[in-house]
Amino acid sequence: MHRISVWTAVLWLCCGTARGQVPESGRWQELRFSADAVDSQVEDRYIERVVELAADRKLDDDPALLARLRSVSAGLIRAAIALKPDAAQWQWELHTTSDPEVDAVCMAGGKILVGSAFVRQLALDDGELATLLAHEVAHAVAEHVRETLSEAFLLVRRPPLPLDVLMERLDSDLSLQIRLSDLSSMQESEADQLGMVLAYRAGWPPAAMVRFYVKLATQEPAALIADHPAAASRLSMARGMALLLGADAPLAVSP
Repeated sequence: MHRISVWTAVLWLCCGTARGQVPESGRWQELRFSADAVDSQVEDRYIERVVELAADRKLDDDPALLARLRSVSAGLIRAAIALKPDAAQWQWELHTTSDPEVDAVCMAGGKILVGSAFVRQLALDDGELATLLAHEVAHAVAEHVRETLSEAFLLVRRPPLPLDVLMERLDSDLSLQIRLSDLSSMQESEADQLGMVLAYRAGWPPAAMVRFYVKLATQEPAALIADHPAAASRLSMARGMALLLGADAPLAVSP
């Protein structure tokens, strides 16, 4: 009888094949890491990043924006919990930063970080800001990080990597990022659509959502990896979603 190593046993516990469904769309996902394991790793990274920003005096240094974000996010979090009841157990946390490299992110478990320079660059009003936040919250609700790590695990399964090592590999391995770019692009489209649903259920008008994507289309960066759909495609999606959501106001015009 072969002896099973401790790591192999842990790997089976953490990476047993499971399937989940994205709220609203019903798309099936293969999830090989537990939500608790992913949330714990992501929280550690979030805390490390927040501590670094605080040490550089780049954390929560725009009180007016922080107050706006807290007000706007409250309804979005309620909408997220209604769509994904497990999110009620998340330790939601929100910070702003003046680091120009940060636009916006909502990590697994409800850890939100928003760049003040990005908000100023797009001159976002509250409805547009809600759309930005809703897109990021949608990533967490849809468990996109957990799904991406699960797919990465399948691509580099020899040898099987612990979750923390796999996360480091995903950050630094360009070839792995390229192999996952189709998944990333699909997740971005899904977050656009799910985010608009969340924003609408939180009470924000579809016209404001369209305005956000109009502004975003003027800022589309040149990317080495096509991990986001083209800005024109995202704007077209937003207009279509606005009609489906029952927009009763004129849609924003093209840039």
